Parts: sequence; structure tokens; C-alpha cells
Amino acid sequence: MNIKMLFVCLGLAGCMQYTSPDHATWEHYLHNASFMDMTETAKIAKRPVYLGNGGKLLSTTTMEKTSQKMEYGDKVTNDNIMATQYMAKLEDDLYDSLRTAGVSVERAGTDVVVILVRDAIIQRNAADISDNGADILGTIARILRKYESTYLEIAGYTDSMRDTNAAKRMSLDMAQRVGVFLSQKEIKSARMFIVGRGSARPIAAQDSIGRLTNRRVEIRIAPAR
Repeated sequence: MNIKMLFVCLGLAGCMQYTSPDHATWEHYLHNASFMDMTETAKIAKRPVYLGNGGKLLSTTTMEKTSQKMEYGDKVTNDNIMATQYMAKLEDDLYDSLRTAGVSVERAGTDVVVILVRDAIIQRNAADISDNGADILGTIARILRKYESTYLEIAGYTDSMRDTNAAKRMSLDMAQRVGVFLSQKEIKSARMFIVGRGSARPIAAQDSIGRLTNRRVEIRIAPAR
């Protein structure tokens, strides 16, 4: 293959539209994910799966990077300090890298929440991830690989719908698609909690504009400890 043809092939590969894998294969990508809310109890129960798949607790990661061990003070206090500092850096990286319409980064206690409006990541006339969405989620995946000592709750939401079962299915589909994409980008499914909450927890009015905001995926990131 000559150099000209090589550049043509590379250019075509770079322009290829992302397509989610067949639904029948999603279990392969999400086999260690937990399909439940990311509560404190759920995180404790998930710890053996997380650690068994190469996950690292925050205390281990912090000591590896600093080559130091906190010898003074209460362990809980030290853990909280480490978690706060670690998550603050994660928040800054996400905020600096995701300055785009339809995406926001917020703090919720120690956790960090990335809110992705549906139209920012999903095709308008299809259920699959858009080119813009692939870029956004690729950026998130890159940062999540850097901050590996974290759990993720990927939650899908719809606007107000009469058919609550349909809303649940649609919201779960969005959340799973995001989870599959992240899994393809080397984010271990053992870190993931995936839920579809339908029209619950609206963040805007249920008018024509607010509905667009309520259709969303939220990625809540919590320190693994």
C-alpha cells in the first residue's frame, strides 16, 4: 500500500460514524455492571467484584502516586481528605474538557455528576450515539481512565410520558448505550451501576424547552473506598 492510499484509509477510519454494537452483545460489555442505584450499601456489596477485576481503592491509588502513607490523624478523616482532593482534581479535568452545549459538570458532596442532555450525545432521529456524543463520551472515558479509583452510576431519564413503562425502557436504553460505549473505551464494567429512571427527578419544567433538558443521562462519579 503506498503512502497516499494509507492516508486515505486513515482519513476514512477517522470519519467513520460510531454505531453501538448489536443489542444481543451488550451483556458481554456490561457483564460486571450492577443494574441498581449506587447507594452506599450497593458500593460495599460491589467491592469484591470491583477489586476482583483489577479495581483499586482510593487509598491504594493515592499511596502509589505519592509514595507516602498518612501516619497521623484518624483514618476516616484522612480518607475523607484524600477523597475530597482526588475528586476536586477530577471535577476540574472534566470541567476544563467538557465546555460544550448540553453538558454540565456539578459537585454533589464528594461525588461529581456529569449531566448530558440527550440531544448532545444521541442522534435526533435514532436511538444511537451521535458523532458529537462519541467525542464527548470519548473525552469522559479518557478522564475516567486517569481517575480509575471511582465507581460510576449511569442513569438515564426521559421527559414526562404517559406510558411509564416505555419511559423506563427508553431511559435504560440510553444508560446502557453509554455504558457499552465506555466499556469499549476500556472503562471496566465492574465500576458501573446502570439504571433507567424514566421521567423521575426532572431538572426543568415539563414544557417544550424543559423537556429537552429532562431527557438526559447523568454519570455520577464516586470515590472507591
